Amino acid sequence: MTDTRQHSEQDPEELDPEYHHHGGFPEYGPANPGPGFGRFVAAMRRLQDLAVSANPDDAVWDDAADRAEALVALMDPFRAAEGTAPAGRTPGLPGMGSLLLPPWILTKYGPDGCEMTGHFTRFHVGGNMAVHGGVLPLLFDHMFGMVSHASGRPISRTAFLHVDYRKITPIEAPLLLRGRVTKTEGRKAFVSAELLDAEETVLAEGNGLMVRLLPGQP
Repeated sequence: MTDTRQHSEQDPEELDPEYHHHGGFPEYGPANPGPGFGRFVAAMRRLQDLAVSANPDDAVWDDAADRAEALVALMDPFRAAEGTAPAGRTPGLPGMGSLLLPPWILTKYGPDGCEMTGHFTRFHVGGNMAVHGGVLPLLFDHMFGMVSHASGRPISRTAFLHVDYRKITPIEAPLLLRGRVTKTEGRKAFVSAELLDAEETVLAEGNGLMVRLLPGQP
């Protein structure tokens, strides 16, 4: 059996000089694509809404499928490695230009916490015109990564995330998400956030644990 005690007690910076900067993550900087990217993302978000809400006849579905396949053929030759495409790296766009994330904008970023404003659309409906319950943990997880980094912590992974649903979250309504680091213990950062409507009624609360990466850990 291999003795790992010496390895575990070694100064992390001796194993990885960049440990306190970004752990084992590649370092991704912000992207500055041209205006065409913002237009593309906005159109794709609208298309996502229509894909789950439109009900045309079969001929229109066939035409739409042809056009979607043509767009795939146009974009496919330009697939890039993670961290080089602008999606997820364009902070000036809703959801940082990532279609995975809801269309929210970071409005506060500091060691005392972060805030994001935004809304949900038809694409996020779970039923009866309310936001799908599974979408909210995604939003909270995005916030927890933000508050962890804003507080000066090296890049961390989510160890757990708990969401309490207080009220129905509506679509097409202005909302606010506030988050912060509440406590730290070594590699651990305990985080919390709340989702508020325009009257600052709490719609959902989230709590989680972010764990700092070990040297070289993906």
